[in-house]
Amino acid sequence: MDLTLTPPQQELRDRAGRYVVDHLQPLEAQFERDGRLPDDAVADVKRVAVDLRLAGGPLPEAVGGQGWSALEQVLVHEQLGQATGGLWSFIPGAYNALVHCTPEQRTRYLEPSLRGERFGAYAITEPGQGSDVRTLASTAIYDAPEREYVLNGEKWFVTGPPETDFMIFHCHLLEGGERLPTLFLVDYDTPGVQLVHDPQYTHTFADRHPQFRLADVRVPVDAVLGGVGAADELTNEWFVEERLHIGARCTGAMERLLTLAVGYATERVQFGQRIYDFQGVSFPLADSAADAAAARLLTREAAALMDSGADPKVVHAKASLAKLFASEAAWRCADRVVQVFGGRGYMREFPAERYLRELRVDRIWEGTSEIQRLVIARALEKRGVDAVVG
Repeated sequence: MDLTLTPPQQELRDRAGRYVVDHLQPLEAQFERDGRLPDDAVADVKRVAVDLRLAGGPLPEAVGGQGWSALEQVLVHEQLGQATGGLWSFIPGAYNALVHCTPEQRTRYLEPSLRGERFGAYAITEPGQGSDVRTLASTAIYDAPEREYVLNGEKWFVTGPPETDFMIFHCHLLEGGERLPTLFLVDYDTPGVQLVHDPQYTHTFADRHPQFRLADVRVPVDAVLGGVGAADELTNEWFVEERLHIGARCTGAMERLLTLAVGYATERVQFGQRIYDFQGVSFPLADSAADAAAARLLTREAAALMDSGADPKVVHAKASLAKLFASEAAWRCADRVVQVFGGRGYMREFPAERYLRELRVDRIWEGTSEIQRLVIARALEKRGVDAVVG
């Protein structure tokens, strides 16, 4: 597999990198201090992303996106991972499930999302249900006389920036004794939609992760996204894509952490020599360099396989491999780099401290490390070791 980047791919990567350095990194300290950005700063982040053709990257050009391949998405997210605070969340875009919008839904949800006028959140996890979407308790019932669906359920970790105003609600449509997994587009201002809790988390992130309760929420028949019974397939497509993105961002985070640590350790002098010359400092960084290189290769390989039209089950396993390894390695890297910086590494004004808090969740969301191991183990048995490892 040739992973040599083409000139257009290099240009895209460099363009995303300049955006991160020039427009996201300068906002990190202010965002960490205040927990929010001024409206004009957010507007500028959005505007520049649109101008640089970074908005809606994964979506097809036919619906207003950039039409990036999976590998191109990974190249961009490697750069986005070099900003703390999750500030890339302000870049206009939409979940890949919105590709399946009807023309009316496209006008109402997708197009304004790509302009940065609306934001959507994916509502899957519930208080009693997590990784196994087959057991979700949220329901929809069709009210035939009113030609409406009635939705009920409680969702946690409904992730999106503060101005998020609609959700993709994953539930089971109860129909004739069947439980049909179905997605619904639900505006936050629909009667019966209640934000019940907006918790604080370990990280300071652009995205919030609130909890919602839907009590007899009525939506029209055209609120169904992608067709009745299609939710599991569409959500799985999102999981695979997002796991690649997480692997790529973790790789980018490691690159920035190592750059900062090497720069500091080669200048900091103690006991008459650079601390970099002590193996207790340089060897952990060398280990993290190996981790970062391996994570990058795993993630790019999985993306290239997706682009080649490989067996989706193998791609799923490869994406899980990349997410598992990269997220675990990035956490180790952040811990090592904090140690290199010593007391400075424990100060929130330094990126290493922020990464230590932020990277922890990458081992949890979009499928915990344990879920990734389960996916990989099943693929080893069903697809064969060569397909998963080779």
